[in-house]
Amino acid sequence: MNQQYKAPWSIQQAIELYGIERWGNDYFGVSDDGNLTVKTLHTSVPLMDIIKGMEERDHQMPVLLRIENILDAQIKRLNDAFANAIESAAYQASYRGVYPIKVNQQAQVVEEIAYFGARYNHGFEVGSKAEMIAALSTLEAPGSLLICNGYKDEEFIELGLQSIQLGLQCYFVIETPTELPIILERSKALGIEPLIGVRVKMTTENSGHWNTTSGDRSVFGLTTTQLINVVDDLKQKNMLHCLKLLHCHLGSQIPKIQEIRSGVVEACRFYVDLVNEGAELTHIDLGGGLAVDYSGENSSEEQSRNYSLEEYCIDIVETIKDTLDEYKIKHPTIVTESGRATVAYSSILLFNILDITTFEPSQLSPSETAQDHPSLKNMREVLNYLTPNKLQECFNDAHYYRDEIRELFKHGQLDLRSRSEGENLFLEILQKIYAQLQTLDRIPSGLEDLKDSLADIYYGNFSLFQSLPDIWAIDQLFPIMPIHRLNEEPTRQGVLADITCDCEGKIDHFIAEFDTNKTLALHPLKDNEEYYLGVFLVGAYQETLGDLHNLFGDTNIVSVRLNSDKTYDFVKEIHGDTIADVLSYVEYEPKEMELKYRNIAERAVKEGRITALQRQKIMKTFNASMQGYTYYEKEN
Repeated sequence: MNQQYKAPWSIQQAIELYGIERWGNDYFGVSDDGNLTVKTLHTSVPLMDIIKGMEERDHQMPVLLRIENILDAQIKRLNDAFANAIESAAYQASYRGVYPIKVNQQAQVVEEIAYFGARYNHGFEVGSKAEMIAALSTLEAPGSLLICNGYKDEEFIELGLQSIQLGLQCYFVIETPTELPIILERSKALGIEPLIGVRVKMTTENSGHWNTTSGDRSVFGLTTTQLINVVDDLKQKNMLHCLKLLHCHLGSQIPKIQEIRSGVVEACRFYVDLVNEGAELTHIDLGGGLAVDYSGENSSEEQSRNYSLEEYCIDIVETIKDTLDEYKIKHPTIVTESGRATVAYSSILLFNILDITTFEPSQLSPSETAQDHPSLKNMREVLNYLTPNKLQECFNDAHYYRDEIRELFKHGQLDLRSRSEGENLFLEILQKIYAQLQTLDRIPSGLEDLKDSLADIYYGNFSLFQSLPDIWAIDQLFPIMPIHRLNEEPTRQGVLADITCDCEGKIDHFIAEFDTNKTLALHPLKDNEEYYLGVFLVGAYQETLGDLHNLFGDTNIVSVRLNSDKTYDFVKEIHGDTIADVLSYVEYEPKEMELKYRNIAERAVKEGRITALQRQKIMKTFNASMQGYTYYEKEN
């Protein structure tokens, strides 16, 4: 077989391999020297430059990097897309976006959304008193929307009513009939007329992982019977004019535009009939639903979406207009609660690789000796008859003899050195089979997964459970790739393991062009050089859902602002949790622990096992560790 000419590796191949243009939303690129860059309209900055700045400021890996410009751009894109759709359709009302704080409650994120969204009167959606307090202390622009979902007690309602006095448009969305009497009683007591919304259960069910947020079995929302009862109660108390907003949550991460259109049509039917009942509605809140294309497939699969932002906005605006025009009903203000699509792109988890385990023979197997066990001789013999037309047979034989060697070792009939030699022979056979497979047009049945079983394990300096819990919990896909050396061909295939002591702390599903891969193309490590990877689109939910598995705490967090001259500014820096911090989260008292350890060390002095000077060094190490990072730290 003639060996075909192989063109040199190119940066464009790297862009296609890792799907940057498919999932990156125009925010990422690759420089001529092979570094991944963060892009805005007027500039691009290599992530490696930002990492260098982090290291100079003593921020070790892992680091959660937030790009302010991207958050700003996403808010602008959403509002501009709706504005364009409204103008194009001659829609006679406006759009008002609200950000659901639950998607990422971190103060810096919420404050930036309030700041960048102020020019659009972009508001917040809250579902608890704590989120309400966060919103009230952040929203400054008069007239900003505050949508109150979830269960609401008297204190929650009182806070909202008082915010109306401060100039906010605070809507109490009734989720259950029991909330209405509390709202009306507090309103009467304070002398503040409420702005009321009703959330209805949608019968339109959506596909995707979060489809239980829609449909008859949705946890929140009123049934049609409960809705009529609320309307009648408001009529009886002469307060139906306070019902201003209809809330119809379409779903979360909806991959199909057809389902969004169908949900909007159903929402409009509720709107029409409530108006006919006498409700003076002015707003229609369609909740979430705008998806993020995590896989970059541009498809109807649950981790993707088959529509653009522009199509999403146009379909909503035109569907509402066409439906309400038929009944000659005034167009309402359109509200959406886009959280995931607002914040996902702006955050990147960066980490370094600490080590690699490869599944290759440590050395070529030594020649056969007279003392070799027959099973070792049989394993060597497989190498002698390994040819392209016997790959399946050799694969089966190698497994048979490998298992036989392990059983012999288990029963004391083979020593450790012989077992090691057998394992080495087994890997040598599999690697040679894999090399032969590369020359075949068709892979024999049963050998399709050989590449995956030989993949390297790259150990990353991060905790999956702390920083990427959705990968572990719901098999969420995130784009993952090296952020440098993209001008070099990645010659290894690997899976990622974190540094927790848990076999589930691994990532073995990665995005591909039309499907998922069980391995990721990576580069071999270089001596005395760090190898950095990035996990992208992690701004939604991951920062607040993480746990303290193995007591790994929050990572270092850095927020940067890119400038038009290709420089960048460090806007905010937050050092990650210290060991003392995470111990205090699980009810330890660091000072008490230090005292106990000092007493243990002092007892060792009295017993003559260490000197007082050694005790001093031991306590210095202990105290320094208590104030250290919970992740793997490299010596400066």
